[in-house]
Amino acid sequence: MDDIVKLLNIPLLPLKISYGSTVAILSDKSRFPSFLRTAPSDDLQSLGIARLITFFGWTWIGILAENNDYGLIGSQMLKEELVKAGVCIAFYETIPLFYSQEKIQRIVEVVKKMSARVIVVFSTAENLYPVMLAIAKSDISGKVWIASDGWSDFPIFNEKDFFKLLKGTIAISVPTGNIPMFKEYLYNIHPLRATEDIFVGQFWEEAFGCRWADPNMDQATLQELSKERKLCTGKEDLRTLNIRFFDTTNLRSVYNNYNAVYTVAHALHAMYTCETGKGPFFNGTCGDIKHFEPWQLLHYVWKVRFQNTMGREIFFDQNGNPPAAYDILNWQLPSNGSFAYVKIGHYDSGAARGRDIIINTSAITWSEDYAQAPASACSESCGPGFRKAILEGQPACCFDCVPCSEGEFNNQTDATECIKCPDDQWPTKRQDVCRKKTIEFLSYQEPMGMVLAIISVLCSLMPTTILVVFIQNRQTPVVKANNRELSYLLLLSLILSFWCSLVFIGHPMTLTCMLRQMVFGIVFAICISCLLAKTIMVVIAFKATKPTSNLKLLVGPRLPNVLVLACSLVQVLICVSWQVIAPPFYQMNMKSQMGKIILECNEGSFVAFCLMLGYMGLLSTISFIVAFLARKLPDSFNEAKFITFSMLIFIAVWLSFIPAYLSTTGKYTVAVEIFAILSSSAGLLGCIFFPKCYIILIRPDMNTKEFLMGKTTGSLKKTK
Repeated sequence: MDDIVKLLNIPLLPLKISYGSTVAILSDKSRFPSFLRTAPSDDLQSLGIARLITFFGWTWIGILAENNDYGLIGSQMLKEELVKAGVCIAFYETIPLFYSQEKIQRIVEVVKKMSARVIVVFSTAENLYPVMLAIAKSDISGKVWIASDGWSDFPIFNEKDFFKLLKGTIAISVPTGNIPMFKEYLYNIHPLRATEDIFVGQFWEEAFGCRWADPNMDQATLQELSKERKLCTGKEDLRTLNIRFFDTTNLRSVYNNYNAVYTVAHALHAMYTCETGKGPFFNGTCGDIKHFEPWQLLHYVWKVRFQNTMGREIFFDQNGNPPAAYDILNWQLPSNGSFAYVKIGHYDSGAARGRDIIINTSAITWSEDYAQAPASACSESCGPGFRKAILEGQPACCFDCVPCSEGEFNNQTDATECIKCPDDQWPTKRQDVCRKKTIEFLSYQEPMGMVLAIISVLCSLMPTTILVVFIQNRQTPVVKANNRELSYLLLLSLILSFWCSLVFIGHPMTLTCMLRQMVFGIVFAICISCLLAKTIMVVIAFKATKPTSNLKLLVGPRLPNVLVLACSLVQVLICVSWQVIAPPFYQMNMKSQMGKIILECNEGSFVAFCLMLGYMGLLSTISFIVAFLARKLPDSFNEAKFITFSMLIFIAVWLSFIPAYLSTTGKYTVAVEIFAILSSSAGLLGCIFFPKCYIILIRPDMNTKEFLMGKTTGSLKKTK
């Protein structure tokens, strides 16, 4: 390369226009200021190959590069373009300039081992031939070869050994051009008219299979020579030959040579027609067409701009390069047993993105392994609903497909991140789009809400009926026993407790959220206070029967009323404080359940909620203990043992409610609390009032003062 640099920078060399040198380094004007060319630079070829690869969506490719400036610089530029486009390099191997069995075998093993189906080769045909021959003999198939212009349509590979391997190859090549009258010019070539060109005579002998006689040869030798091989007469007609030499429809390097010659011609013409005073040099001078300096001609060459016979505009950019355009060829194998290089598209570096490369994919013939363009990727694409997870130590194209996390979606292919759905939306099962979350609350329209509402109404009818029965039989001993007014209050509280469960059903609102826990807590506090007062009155009544007891003053309706009022007032204070400090409120819970918006009541202060339940538990525990101790005391219809059972049921229900409440969400939390309210209320109602109703309605004979007094006497006798 240093020798070339020195040669190209000789100041007296008048013209340096190349029709075949494509090495990108020659575009460096600081090193090669007088070098221009009509063949596109390899950096633009690399860009074209990169666009070809991205056009087919290939992201996992191998590269073979000839170990010289053409291969190394061109492939390096290609790698840079591919990295920008997100394509990964599976392998990169250099092709030796001198035959090396060891290096070639290494290339064969790498090509066979690697999973990349697309391989780009930046090389000339001569150096690539032994490598391709070794690969063909190794019976490697399933590869798509991308050829640089160094071997894009060279007939050296038109051998049977390469048919299976190279069929379907995609090549990028300098564009073809038509040179007017060029074919006629070739037909007019004759050795007798071009006596100074020895190659014309050699071509003639090769084309017609004859031999030119030496004019100085004697007649005998001439006759002997004619027996061995026919002699050329000069009357042979080139038009009778059917050889590729006369195919001028696909001229490539010759076409670039033609453009180079015309470039010089246009530069000389511009110098010739230059008018003194209007010239480009000092004081408007022109170059002397007969005695010009090299730098003067170079100036005119830089300014050349014309349209050639193909209608293409020829000019040079600041790097001395022409407009870059390439034909895209497909190696097809027709029935004649020889590769046909079919043009399937073109690449124009000057066109806008999206229109720079045009390929007719239906015209492509792939290898026998593929009916259509194969995929070449290290990992399969991640579809919607997945994201790419890069594998540690692997190229970016090698990844795992990981489902989007909960609450996230992705509607693109090969996305690196999933997108979180808005709070009011949730991804579908495929996690490729977000949908509106379903709204959930315990409504009257759904079966569970309807059943609980019906049960609440039906259960409320029982204490209502019992209250009517008690009022109708208010003068009977059973009703009058153990404070008739407390029984009425307890029944009213139980009616309200059944009805308050209805407040928990339906669309939550701030008002219902504030009322339902407060009403529930106060009503149950009244119920338990009534039972506690009843039990305490049983104990006081028994103790007051002793002659020396001072408890007689406490017997009467005042004490139980005070107890009920005092115990209930504490719960009222707790609930009112709760409503003032941190009241419950309505909220849309979007996070507790997947895909659902739960309309619920936030308790505001969980501590206050626990304090309310804790106070109920305290009252029920005290009532249970007092009732348990008083269960065997003699009295006219002692209720203590029934209260004991009722408190046992009540405490068991609410102890089991706590873990059930904490472990459920949404409408089921509400259903659990309603069930606890109904079951505990039913337990109180059944244990306290069903025995009394049995006596009133079924055994009226037991509902007499004499029976109750007799029962008392019997009990006292047993006690003694």
